[in-house]
Amino acid sequence: MKKRHVLMLITFLIMIALVVSGCTEDAGSENDGASDDANAEDQGASEDGEQAEEDADGENTFVFGRGSDSISLDAAIPTDGESIYVTNQIYDTLVQYEEDSTEVKESLATDWEVNDDNLVWTFQLRDDVTFHDGNDFTAEDVVYNFERWTTSSEFFYYGYMFGATEDNPKGIIDNVEATDDYEVEITLSEPNAPFLQTVAMPMFGIASPEAIDEYEDDYFKNPVGTGPFVFEEWIPDDNITLSKNDDYFGEAANVDEVVFRVIDDNSARFMELQAGSIDAMMGLNPEDIDTAEDDDGLQIIRRPSMNVSYMAMNTDKEGPMSEKKVRQAVNLAIDKDELLTLYEGIGKPSKNAIPPSLWGYNDDIEDYDYDPDEAKALLAEAGYADGFDVTLYTFANPRPYMPQPKVTAQAIQEMLSDVNINVEIVENDWDSHLTATEHGEHDMAFLGWTGDNGDPDNFFYVLLDKDNATEGSAGNIAFYKSDEIHDLFKAAQSEMDQDKRTEYYLEAQEIIHDDAPWFPIAHTTPPLAAKQSVTNYQPHPTGSEPFNLLNIEK
Repeated sequence: MKKRHVLMLITFLIMIALVVSGCTEDAGSENDGASDDANAEDQGASEDGEQAEEDADGENTFVFGRGSDSISLDAAIPTDGESIYVTNQIYDTLVQYEEDSTEVKESLATDWEVNDDNLVWTFQLRDDVTFHDGNDFTAEDVVYNFERWTTSSEFFYYGYMFGATEDNPKGIIDNVEATDDYEVEITLSEPNAPFLQTVAMPMFGIASPEAIDEYEDDYFKNPVGTGPFVFEEWIPDDNITLSKNDDYFGEAANVDEVVFRVIDDNSARFMELQAGSIDAMMGLNPEDIDTAEDDDGLQIIRRPSMNVSYMAMNTDKEGPMSEKKVRQAVNLAIDKDELLTLYEGIGKPSKNAIPPSLWGYNDDIEDYDYDPDEAKALLAEAGYADGFDVTLYTFANPRPYMPQPKVTAQAIQEMLSDVNINVEIVENDWDSHLTATEHGEHDMAFLGWTGDNGDPDNFFYVLLDKDNATEGSAGNIAFYKSDEIHDLFKAAQSEMDQDKRTEYYLEAQEIIHDDAPWFPIAHTTPPLAAKQSVTNYQPHPTGSEPFNLLNIEK
């Protein structure tokens, strides 16, 4: 009984795939270009890929394949990995992470200190940096960027990380002042333990004020930073091209050009890698890992796990999901072990909002068992013995934390039907999915999170605090609003002693587990695939990395 749901689904999908693979002329097929036809290898590089190679003729170009386009290249706006991957190449932050950890090192700032009450941070800045538009970088540019981030709720991360609201747009940052041409002082209203790790996040990349003023509403597609690569061109849903910054103050890039190509289908993207029209890719189908490892021309690069995938239940929406017993029943009605078979070895089951790789993880929590009978009993106690109808919002494109979202949704749909919960699956493209869930349109919804700074606060406060449950900009798409949890999270933020912070987080996880705003699914070790000729590619735990250190051997 336990395995029958997914096995039936997989059998059905295999049958469909066999039919589709014979229809190589069907331009609308999901598996278009992925047949075993003798000419498939010759045709593996699409016209777009051939054009990219022609455009890069004579250049040392790194072509990176991904499943979706970026949403915005204004570093402060996007929350999606596809955008952050690109902005990570264009902008620099005050401090940056080490290549293999979230420990910070110098970047635009060469030195920093905090005063005795942990409220005033002083940064000494480099005096030899220019923006890509030729303007000099100074302390006033840092002030400009911080002030800009307080002007609109579209700068989600500023709100998420610094507690900004409509009533308090500055959040915990009282003042940012240029105390010299190359010195900036940031004053907080309260101590903030993760502050230094936070300002290293790519979302706090320093943009050229002159470019922002020039392009205004179009700045998101005309980005100007100080980073190792310069923006050249964006063809929507096709590619983004960057060129090497020859005047970069840091370690100059080893490649002359980077091209981010959109190839929607995982299998088609892998075929292009095999054919040689791209150099590396994300979003690898789990079943293609062995194929890549057996190919002498390819390599698998595994990103350290610092993520979580989950199904959020909209606790603020009138109806069944506002009832704790219903949410607990949902957790009991889904066989997590069965779902994890869809991850094919790259995922481990999740029971908390943070991955076990982070300090503060509560391993004493016992996950909900798979118990449909107990689920039915809880539903009856909540007044839903006959079940109910519910929507499950999912995204069309695989994510690093969820390689097969559609099949995962179908498996959950069938499991919940066994306890009389009738699930309607609503599938959207990634951008539309984010918009819908931020506005709370869903009853249940898939989402995931890759840690930005290595601090538990980046998961807990962003994803589960009431401050971030504002309709239209919600990071907390469960719209879970617990005063008790809020007090624990705020106490942990302002406590500089890590042992005491851990105590707050351990207690919070017990409460969250009982309130069950989520069905936590998995933590993954997302694989990337690349040609063997790509060297010095160091995947970062935060989900993206600058490309200036990698090399392509000729």
